[in-house]
Amino acid sequence: MDVLIHLFVALHIIGIAALLGGFLTQMKAMGQGTARFVPGMLHGALTMLVTGAVLVGLHQAEGHSVNNIKIGVKLAVLVVVLGLVYVKRDEEKVDKGLFGLVGALTAANIFIAVLWT
Repeated sequence: MDVLIHLFVALHIIGIAALLGGFLTQMKAMGQGTARFVPGMLHGALTMLVTGAVLVGLHQAEGHSVNNIKIGVKLAVLVVVLGLVYVKRDEEKVDKGLFGLVGALTAANIFIAVLWT
């Protein structure tokens, strides 16, 4: 079971890398007002959602305690990010503030995962 958990943790990290990487590659365009949500950002957010749900299930199946409040906060942040990226994915330009919000929420989700014990 540990191998399976480690596999899904790796996939979860790949998802966050795709989401954050997509944001970082558009930083210069954000400064010029031409940033857009690239497909990798949507796929990364979806990967995070699916692998996160699987990880919670695997941890509970092994009898480990899960901090449901932390998972709920992370899920809420991810759902907001996923909703914003999904709704605005076809637009040629995204408002700077909205694009920055997605980056900030993504970073917040990382800090919640790492720092909240």
